[in-house]
Amino acid sequence: MSQINITAMDPGRFGVELSEGPDTTNHEVRVPETLLDDLGVAGVDPEVVVRESMEFLLEREPASSILPAFSLDDIPRYFPEYKDELKARLAG
Repeated sequence: MSQINITAMDPGRFGVELSEGPDTTNHEVRVPETLLDDLGVAGVDPEVVVRESMEFLLEREPASSILPAFSLDDIPRYFPEYKDELKARLAG
């Protein structure tokens, strides 16, 4: 299981460090307000959205395969189920 460390950089931009054993990867993740509005989760802490999104990705691919910099609205291009899954995770 990977450890996820998240650091707020700017509003809507986060640094994410994923650690699994001796391996560590670093990622810059952007959280567009439009995505939060589209999902109906505008009041949810963006850091929670980033954490749930990274867990979603780690369930589908190794940390080393996750892009070093991306926007959360890029994820549905690779995983069409992302938005529905994220809504469910944030609701429960």
